[in-house]
Amino acid sequence: MTQTTTPTAQRISADFPFESQHVDVLDATLHYVDVGEGRPVLFLHGNPTSSYLWRNIIPHVEPVGRCIAVDLVGMGKSTKPQSPYRFFDHARYLEAFIDALKLDDLVLVLHDWGSALGFDWASRHEDMVRGLAFMESILLPVPGWEVFPDGVREAFRAFRTPDLGWELLVRENRFIEEVLPGSIIRTLGQKELDAYRQPFLREEDRTPLWRWPNELPIAGEPADVKAVIERYSSWLQQTNLPKLLLYAEPGVLVPAPVVEWARAKFQHLTTVGLGAGIHYVQEDHPQTIGREIVRWMGAEQLS
Repeated sequence: MTQTTTPTAQRISADFPFESQHVDVLDATLHYVDVGEGRPVLFLHGNPTSSYLWRNIIPHVEPVGRCIAVDLVGMGKSTKPQSPYRFFDHARYLEAFIDALKLDDLVLVLHDWGSALGFDWASRHEDMVRGLAFMESILLPVPGWEVFPDGVREAFRAFRTPDLGWELLVRENRFIEEVLPGSIIRTLGQKELDAYRQPFLREEDRTPLWRWPNELPIAGEPADVKAVIERYSSWLQQTNLPKLLLYAEPGVLVPAPVVEWARAKFQHLTTVGLGAGIHYVQEDHPQTIGREIVRWMGAEQLS
């Protein structure tokens, strides 16, 4: 089923009006928000964001479910243990978080690396999942550099170059200062930028920002992450769980050809076009995203 939305002015607030919660898992303390009642809806962010990304979406979903948005380890307001911050490290902490909160019967709302973590977890715990909503997500490994737009290709090649990548992402903080605002159509306000900057004010806290671009499987490397994505991509094509794909134009991870691939390959899929967007679509279309998740949950009897 395919839907389209009519572009409307999006009321976007810089405020984060949620009470902070914390839970100890493994050797870290993870920060999260937890509002509403009913079926749990777990929001997972990617690089370089945090639960702050979902601030204008959660209020729409809160009336129909228990909304939980966690900061990945080393990101947001979660603590920063000594870790390589590889995909597999994040996966361990996420699994421990879900176990600690005793979450079950979940709807997952996923973006960026949060999608890879969420799809991986869901593929290994399908009996605990009721639906998957995702946007700008990692649906399959990147076959080669040629699929990237020119500017993105050049940037990611630099980020993955030894020494140069560390200089750009850790010392110069380019992911926060350039990639994030450059992947949003509107201009972020100072309060919003400061909220995203806050977890990474010190160079020693920026290892996750450097590691994530190096984890993306491009032309087969890194092979171990590629294997995980291939496995859950195959699962996504087989499972009959309800799925909601929210996509923007032109997008980055989910451009038009990937949308068509998903429509052809995924069972029980609803697609919704958000309109113009690049990668951090939550900062351009939060009202539409929130409303469409609620609409989908109602149609699929998930609320």
